Amino acid sequence: MGKLSFRRKKATATQVVPPVYSAVEAPSTSKAVMKKKAAGSRLWMKMNRVGQSELIECDKSFIIKRASLPSRDLRILGPIFSQSSSILAREKAIIVNLEFIRAIVTAEELLLLDPLRQEVLPFVDQLKRQLPLRSPTGQQQPPQDNQLLSPSDGQWFPGPETAESLQDELPFEFQVLEMALEVVCSFLDTSVAELERDAYPALDELAKNVSTKNLEHVRSLKSNLTRLLARVQKVRDEIEHLLDDNEDMAQLYVTRKWIQNQQTEAMAASNSIIPNLSQLRRTGSTKSGSLVSNTLHNQDVEDLEMLLEAYFMQLDGTRNKILSVREYIDDTEDYVNIQLDNKRNELIQLQLVLTITSFAVAMNTLFAGIFGMNIPCTLYNINGIFGEAVGIMTLISLVCFILVLGYARWNKLLGS
Repeated sequence: MGKLSFRRKKATATQVVPPVYSAVEAPSTSKAVMKKKAAGSRLWMKMNRVGQSELIECDKSFIIKRASLPSRDLRILGPIFSQSSSILAREKAIIVNLEFIRAIVTAEELLLLDPLRQEVLPFVDQLKRQLPLRSPTGQQQPPQDNQLLSPSDGQWFPGPETAESLQDELPFEFQVLEMALEVVCSFLDTSVAELERDAYPALDELAKNVSTKNLEHVRSLKSNLTRLLARVQKVRDEIEHLLDDNEDMAQLYVTRKWIQNQQTEAMAASNSIIPNLSQLRRTGSTKSGSLVSNTLHNQDVEDLEMLLEAYFMQLDGTRNKILSVREYIDDTEDYVNIQLDNKRNELIQLQLVLTITSFAVAMNTLFAGIFGMNIPCTLYNINGIFGEAVGIMTLISLVCFILVLGYARWNKLLGS
């Protein structure tokens, strides 16, 4: 009986063991959820005004909330529009899509897509090298007399003197835009220089020796030139479009709009939360706000216009280089076609000479065929007639050849 009771307890103990598959299902489900979440995420680099950067992997919703952009604007930075060039202004950000540089620039930070690409690394290095030099104050300083303090969150907003100092230097978004244009223009210039270095020797070799290998090489160079010209033309047209419209250039001043919004919020907060200020302080604050507002509204787009014009001229020079190479290719093609036409004419002349020679020989053959007939003739009884007959027939054929050849030269059907 003791053995039986022991076996029953052991059997009941084995029944309470939890199933093994339940512990395996949970990790697999979590991995599937993580893979699903990571499917829409992309690598971005966040960089502030002083060049401090951070790599983040986030989805579109995070970028939309951070930059205050509609979701359709992120399609411009997608793979569908990767070959297009555009600079778009929004309320709080600039969307930059220039060649391989795809970024969102606000008044305070830069969001760069795919910063680890080989083509984007020079742009990232230049940002890290130039932004600390252009931003002398790496950290925020405490508010001074010419700055306004927001009582709600303790942030400081620029007063009139600070706003004027911000206007004296190039805004953050234009610093990033300038470096992006510089990197893109340098890349295009380098590509054009490499194309020129390969094209001119290949074209000279083709002019000397027209062969299938040389023709194939020039054909590939011309295809590369066409693609490169299209890329340069897209960036140039986008800058030209901005230069033609002052309103579009004014919308690119994100820092100016940011200062206006911060000034308005600071004045509203100071008037609502601190109502018992002295009359002198209220007068000074009102005067400061009106001064900043007037200064910001009266500022023109001269800085941005000069910036865009400089790179427009550079792109125009790059485009002229490409057009010069294309003209040289067209000239070489014309020269090769002239050479081929000349060879073709020489072949036609040779064919004409051979035809005249065949006509002269055919006359001699005609005489031989006539005398070869089995018809009785008194000439057959003359001794030594064979040599005389052959000489006469050859002479007649030669005379016919000279006459026809002279006629062809007289009518300029043959060269001299």
